[in-house]
Amino acid sequence: MTARAFTGENGDEDVTIKILFCGVCHSDLHVAKNEWGFTNYPVVPGHEMVGTVMKVGSDVKKFKVGERVGVGVIVGSCKKCESCQQDLENYCPQTIFTYNSHYTDGTKTYGGYSDMIVVDERYVLRFPDNLPSEGGAPLLCAGITVYSPMKYYGMTEPGKHLGVAGLGGLGHVAVKMGKAFGLKVTVISSSPKKETEAIERLGADSFLVTSDPAKMKAALGTMDYIIDTVSAVHPLLPLLSLLKLNGKLVTVGLPDKPLELPIFPLVLGRKLVGGSDIGGMKETQEMLDFCAKHGITADVEVIRMDYINTAMERLAKSDVRYRFVIDVASSLSQ
Repeated sequence: MTARAFTGENGDEDVTIKILFCGVCHSDLHVAKNEWGFTNYPVVPGHEMVGTVMKVGSDVKKFKVGERVGVGVIVGSCKKCESCQQDLENYCPQTIFTYNSHYTDGTKTYGGYSDMIVVDERYVLRFPDNLPSEGGAPLLCAGITVYSPMKYYGMTEPGKHLGVAGLGGLGHVAVKMGKAFGLKVTVISSSPKKETEAIERLGADSFLVTSDPAKMKAALGTMDYIIDTVSAVHPLLPLLSLLKLNGKLVTVGLPDKPLELPIFPLVLGRKLVGGSDIGGMKETQEMLDFCAKHGITADVEVIRMDYINTAMERLAKSDVRYRFVIDVASSLSQ
């Protein structure tokens, strides 16, 4: 099928893209199962697409037929509000998401579990030549989800200590970015089985198991920043206790129920708790270029489209290292 983010055929400012690969995000699972409560069925997930340009509108300036491009989480915004004017289209009150959303004329958006998509050129990204399609596709959501808060909250100063809570699709990319920024990186996890993976494969400096009271106590007040990628409900107090004075805890994991936020640790340590939601188009392009420069890709398991139901079941059990990516082109050709 063709996923049309905009009504009708390729318009003057539109780019028609043949989808080659599409990452499988945890959001796809949440939406498919209506775990956030706002799924509008039928839904076609997928917002981590890499493909080639097949057609461009007469007013398209940035892209040419045959070029490799990416499409991420959003495909539209008002283009006029303060957020849009600041290249923060992701915070526009009229943001149009790549799937499970509607364009202004009521046309429904469908995502990248499909063979083609038509998108306004503003929301299409240039894919760096040296960034692999398979490993680069998840960066269009997972990558920008951790890159944007690290930049905005100043979590990039070389030599500072970054804690990464949760070692999954988001967390493993955060480890790689943290090291590229020159940070000391500690993975914070409830699973001791991930220690070897975190240090030897991903390059983390240390590993902290939350179920080990002695190690947690020894780590109190040692971290400048923590990026919390955990998508399940979990206590924040242990994470806040790990922060130094003026430390920052930024959450990006989107649990489906509210978390309890203790105030005393914030007040007594002048600590900050913040959030972040992907990034605008300019920053997403910056992130792709940064990853290409530093050789950062997601660790992926490439699958065919007919494996997607099994992949979703495995994703629900965190049984993937660390991101599924659908080989759309091969799925169709076979």
